[in-house]
Amino acid sequence: MKWFLIFWAGPIVFLGGWYWLSYYDMNFGIFMLTRQVHDLTFAVYGKALGLPPETIPPLVARAIAVDSLVVFAILGFRKRKSITAWWKARQALNSSPADLASKESLSSAP
Repeated sequence: MKWFLIFWAGPIVFLGGWYWLSYYDMNFGIFMLTRQVHDLTFAVYGKALGLPPETIPPLVARAIAVDSLVVFAILGFRKRKSITAWWKARQALNSSPADLASKESLSSAP
């Protein structure tokens, strides 16, 4: 499962880092991080997909969000027993019957 998360998060971090650095033209002398490459990349993808280039980044962000939900749903399904045990233990600590019936919690209104 650790490798699954690494292979899922690695490309997302790489793509996000490239997008952010190239969008703000923080290239550090590396051609791939220039704004010109950024614009050219989205122009090529826009031409190939038949979409305006400015609509591609929100589509990619939405795809990453959906993929992340799927990954976390898989993780939650695999760890469901430990999650439910943790939740029940947490709920047992928060609401004991002795706290609910104490004199301090009762209202003194007529």
